[in-house]
Amino acid sequence: MRPNWICLLFVANVGLWFALITPIQVLLPKQAALLDAADKELVFGVVTGIGALVSAAVTPIAGMASDRTTSRFGRRHPWTIGGALASSVGFFVLANAGDVVVMTLGWCMVQAGLNATLAALTAALPDRVPVLQRARVAGIVGITQIIGTLAGTVVVTMLIAGLGGGYLACGVAVIVGALLFVVRTPDTVLPRAIAPSESLGAALRGIWVSPRRHPDFAWAWAGHFCVQVGNALGVMYLLFFLTDVVRLPDPDAGLLIAMSLYASAVLVGAVVTGALSDRSGRRKPYVVVAVLLMGGASVLLVIWQTWAVTMVAALTLGLGFGVYASVGLALLTQVLPAASARAKDLGIVNISNSLPQVIAPLVATVVLANLGGYRSLYAVSAVVTLAAGVLITRVRTVR
Repeated sequence: MRPNWICLLFVANVGLWFALITPIQVLLPKQAALLDAADKELVFGVVTGIGALVSAAVTPIAGMASDRTTSRFGRRHPWTIGGALASSVGFFVLANAGDVVVMTLGWCMVQAGLNATLAALTAALPDRVPVLQRARVAGIVGITQIIGTLAGTVVVTMLIAGLGGGYLACGVAVIVGALLFVVRTPDTVLPRAIAPSESLGAALRGIWVSPRRHPDFAWAWAGHFCVQVGNALGVMYLLFFLTDVVRLPDPDAGLLIAMSLYASAVLVGAVVTGALSDRSGRRKPYVVVAVLLMGGASVLLVIWQTWAVTMVAALTLGLGFGVYASVGLALLTQVLPAASARAKDLGIVNISNSLPQVIAPLVATVVLANLGGYRSLYAVSAVVTLAAGVLITRVRTVR
């Protein structure tokens, strides 16, 4: 693959994750606390949970529509830039939200737009990258999530004051990244003569992928889902954890330090593992190492809830997630059911990214209120993450 194309895909994904994760990590928790300080965890969980449901519905539908788009600008590019522009409207609504209902509406609009962009960008990997290079490129794409999150955390905690400015930065980041990718890279045009011609109802029914007919895809999807649930339980409530349990005098600065350590470890894990996996042609052994590291990070926070251990856990979790980011996505692209429906099938994969944003707040709300607080929360995170390794080892067609 040409380095210029990979670089532009990298920039577009950094902008996307800047816009998608920074609100979850920093802005939405702060807005929840401003609107209802007494029930901030509940408000945060409701808003992110409903938004994730929207994401789960939009991603495969946008992917399916992308697979069938016959625009002269290509199949993917219209959805890449269109979703970015749509999300900016949602950020405007969030910036002006005066109650939980409007906040929820704004976040749902953001999720709809950003996940349309995500569906199109994710399809670029199997569309353009040969199998023997996918772990390396997937590793580069995988680290964009943490780099975008880290950049967003720096911007909204150190460079820009206020929720409005933070949401504006998110909108600008995703539009700039998407625009650069769309303008500077080619996209395949789907001729109308060979475009799928089934009815809308038939197309929607086709979103379903049978686990019986495609068992490897089902096992890989389930494993990926568990990794994302475990990771979400580990990081979504980190700001609250540093504030209420560790009791740092400056939890915002602590969050930035922890995310910086996490990002550094993700970078090392993804780049090194991607090259090793492509060279050996093996994926599953690296997945097992990844989930052991991630599960171990959660176990550390079950036993010791101090700032020093939090930093060690951030490094360990980041290294594990970096290993998984490169190899897990490469494995998933190798078990897709049909080459002609890559964006739709990857949209289904992306449900396993977004659905945990529904599951994690619901689980966290119950666990934090009734089942032992943050120790129990991180214990659940460890169990779910380790289960992912068991599920992915059931895949038969990929080593």
